[in-house]
Amino acid sequence: MTPNWQEFASGQDLAEELADTVAHNLAEAISARGTALMAVSGGSTPPPFFRALSRRKLDWARVTVTLADERFVPTDSERSNARLVARHLLQNEAARAAFVNLYHACDSVEEAAGLADRAVGTLPLPFDVVVLGMGTDGHTASFFPDAENLTELLTPASGRYVLPVHAPGAGEPRLTLSMPVVRQARFMVLHIEGAKKKDVLEAALAQDAGPLLPVRVVLDHAATPAQIYWAPKEDRRT
Repeated sequence: MTPNWQEFASGQDLAEELADTVAHNLAEAISARGTALMAVSGGSTPPPFFRALSRRKLDWARVTVTLADERFVPTDSERSNARLVARHLLQNEAARAAFVNLYHACDSVEEAAGLADRAVGTLPLPFDVVVLGMGTDGHTASFFPDAENLTELLTPASGRYVLPVHAPGAGEPRLTLSMPVVRQARFMVLHIEGAKKKDVLEAALAQDAGPLLPVRVVLDHAATPAQIYWAPKEDRRT
């Protein structure tokens, strides 16, 4: 499906608009089904959006949040996506939301993925909202182009909910929601910032031959047209 582009003057403008849109979709899900289910991504881009969303008023006690992917690191690690979500999203109004962690303290990422697979399988799927990011290598979730099991990761009909990932580009082993779980989201957003990522995404969407970048595969298989939210990259060190 062809995604819909939305461009913003600044990352903060994007964060506020995306927070409004996601909150609206969660509220509609609660009204229709009594609960809402959302998966979000980590990285340096989402915190302003997380903080904006955390202040939106809705029945957060009926919302369950999990991760699109996670590094196989303890939750007190600076690289933990769960830690990022706890610090920036599960605050203010959103402190009442439930959180399902993909990480489990196990001897291997495969064992942790098995536990996470069972936990996600108990949720009221499909997801109402999935917010994805993208790397400059074209990965989204933890579907890395150099993943050892890339074919399995990108299989639309996988029977798994969560898969382990080993990829040189990932930095450490990871856990990721499977392609079927991601693609079936009722509302999918790809949130990116900066000219380089925009160029990578535009090139991926223009591909008509050769191996497709993972982000292109995900967008092509989305159950509903994905929304692309883009803004120029800002220096947030201050």
